[in-house]
Parts: sequence; C-alpha cells; structure tokens
Amino acid sequence: MNNISILGCGWLGKPLAVSLLEEGFSVKGSTTSEIKIQELEALEIETYLVDITEFEEFDSFLHSDILIIAITSKDIDAFERLIEQIQTSTIQKVIFISSTSVYPVSNAIVSEETQTLKTPLAEIENLFKENTFFETTIIRFAGLFGPGRHPGSWFKNGRTIPQPNGLVNMIHQEDCIEIIHEIIDQNCWNITLNACSNDHPTRSDFYINARKSLNFEAPVFEGSTEIRYKIISSKKLQKVLDYQFIHDDLLNLNTK
Repeated sequence: MNNISILGCGWLGKPLAVSLLEEGFSVKGSTTSEIKIQELEALEIETYLVDITEFEEFDSFLHSDILIIAITSKDIDAFERLIEQIQTSTIQKVIFISSTSVYPVSNAIVSEETQTLKTPLAEIENLFKENTFFETTIIRFAGLFGPGRHPGSWFKNGRTIPQPNGLVNMIHQEDCIEIIHEIIDQNCWNITLNACSNDHPTRSDFYINARKSLNFEAPVFEGSTEIRYKIISSKKLQKVLDYQFIHDDLLNLNTK
C-alpha cells in the first residue's frame, strides 16, 4: 500500500504529505483553492481540486490504496456522497481525522468508550465506522498547535480567556503526523483512538506560559471561578501503537 490520497492539504495535511513523500509513498493531495495548486505541486504532491460539497466525481484522486481525510467540513450529505465514491474506488483503508470535541465537558477523564455528543462530526464518524466496503481508523485529535499555530497568539487585542481553572487538551502537529505514520506502518485499522498530550495544565498556567514564551504581556482571564473540564486519555493509543509523545510538556512549548 504505497499510494496515499490526502483529502485536505492544509495546516496538517500539507506537512503530512511531505513527510509521506520522504518515506517513499506516492502521494496525491487535494485543495479547494486554485491558488494553492501551484504551491502543492512545487512540493511534488500530485494535486487535485476537490470540494466534497460539490456534486462531482473524484475518480482520479481516489485511485489510491489509502485515503486520509483531513478537512473540517461537517456536511453529512457531502460525506455520504464521498463514501459512495470511495466504495467504488481502489481505496482499501481510510484514516478519518476527527476531534475530541465530540466528547462532552464532564469534569472527568474521557476515553474512547465515553458516550459522544450527538453532533454532525460524531454522525460522520459513524458513517465511516459502519461501512464495510473499506476499513477505517478514526483519530480524535485534541487542540492542535505547532508551526503557525502558537497558543500565545490565540487571544489578541485584549480578548479575555474563559475558564482559567479548566484544564487543557492539546497535541502538537509533529505528534499528529507521527501517529498517522505509525497507524499506516503498523496496519492499525478498524479502531478509534484519542490523541492528546498526557500533560493537562490549567488554562491559566498554559496561556501565561504561552504568552511569556513569545515575550507578550500576560493574558487577561475571565473572573469565573467555576471549574469545567475534560481530560482526554490517550492510553489506548499509547498501548496499541507503543507510542510516546514527542511534545508532552505543555508548559515548555516548542512549535517548531
């Protein structure tokens, strides 16, 4: 399985494509922007203009062994049409990039067995889980940070940060990419995995340190003393893949 298509070559998909090319895979990538086609082709990514919300066929793009879905669309109808196309394509395996936002804020530790919210994203997950024409692994990533996404820059122009006593759930781009590589290399299919750093500092400590690392003034927090949080557990992922997080100290940020 050396041919991979990545639906969505954005902040995560583009560096993922480059890393897979470096490992010797043949990589196709998609974008919804004509402006980005030349940029992706310059990286030797075979690039396609794909918008799943349009009633189009993507036969050439889907002519691969593995499909990685890295788009933020929550359009259920569009995903139903996409799945119909996958079923008649050469795709055998799918990695669907989801989010830990499918879990409620429960003031508790959250595992893959935790009941999800009834959201469009959770429904799209189920569409892939229930399909028997191909095998799907779902990765629920926590909050994403890394190059171009430094948490110290998220609250600007005096915006106050809510829930200072809550706990953060984050994962670095480098860990995201490495986890996807491990899933492919270890043939880890038909499974749902949380992916989140094991470090869960308070939002107050996290954003104070993030701002400090950029030499910015201290952030302003809302005055609420209410504590609302969820702690995303990645124990299953670490056991199944024998994985150790690269960025597991969220008070010592490195976004390179």
